[in-house]
Amino acid sequence: MTALAPAPARPERGGDAGISAHGRGTDVWGDRVFRSIALAAGLSVLAILALIAFVMTKQAWPVFRAEGFRFVTSSTWDPTNSKFGALAFIYGTIVSSAIAIVFAVPLSLGIALFTTELAPRRMRKPVVYLVDLLAAIPSVVYGLWVLAVLVQPAQRAYQHVANTLGKVPGLTHIFGGQASGRSFFTAGLVLAVMITPIATSISREVLATVAQDDKNAALAMGATRWEMLRIAVFPRARSGLVGAVMLGLGRALGETIAVALVIGSNHQITSHLFKSGDSMAAVIAHEWGEGQSDPLHRAALIGLAVLLFAFTIVINIAARAIANRSRHTEANA
Repeated sequence: MTALAPAPARPERGGDAGISAHGRGTDVWGDRVFRSIALAAGLSVLAILALIAFVMTKQAWPVFRAEGFRFVTSSTWDPTNSKFGALAFIYGTIVSSAIAIVFAVPLSLGIALFTTELAPRRMRKPVVYLVDLLAAIPSVVYGLWVLAVLVQPAQRAYQHVANTLGKVPGLTHIFGGQASGRSFFTAGLVLAVMITPIATSISREVLATVAQDDKNAALAMGATRWEMLRIAVFPRARSGLVGAVMLGLGRALGETIAVALVIGSNHQITSHLFKSGDSMAAVIAHEWGEGQSDPLHRAALIGLAVLLFAFTIVINIAARAIANRSRHTEANA
């Protein structure tokens, strides 16, 4: 009979088990450390925002206590008589930002579509580089450029529009009257140029995430290029495009130096777009130095900053809600 070979010795499991347990323990400890660091980083952002809101509200509280809701509903801004109403500045901020969005959104979307869908490959990189370069220009340079180059030609162009369209019934209260080169409209144009690179960059990245197979499928079924964009691209990129617009709007609301130089520094509420006005950020820049001598005046300027901060938060919340609704619609589609 052939002798059976002895069974191979079974390896000791204790050492391997110890090594495996040690490895799992190290992995668990590493995961806990990473989770703690990530949680601390996320909470630090909320803590910083809450701290900013608390400190600014505390320093602005004297004017909130003195004026109450009149601080928001009144347009009287008279530091000499300690009367502070922010309505004119709120109006100027909203009007100039709305003008910027009207001009910047179509331009940004058009550039993004051109660089992602239409431009030859060798042309895309130079166009993208030039557009991104606009974002690196300081805002004071934009303001000084407008003052030195654009204000006088803009005033002549505005006056021509006022003399033509301003006489059309229904448009008199928008374009009529004596035009000024330093106006709501000029501030809106400058803001449009400044937010276009940001909105374009985000829109381009969003459009680039749409799968090429979806585009090819639409084209293969006989769709034109526009129909392909409308059917396959825009529905999938809607939430991201909304985010790009809202981010540009947030930049427009908070822009200071360029607007302060070109809006005209006139505390008024008017429907005439070619008249001078003021904004919350601009009046803070203009009056911060002289406001240091009067505690209530200083509190009023900080109160404007609190309102601007609140507007930014509301816009971000609205953008998130619109983006989530768009994603839900896309998922159901």
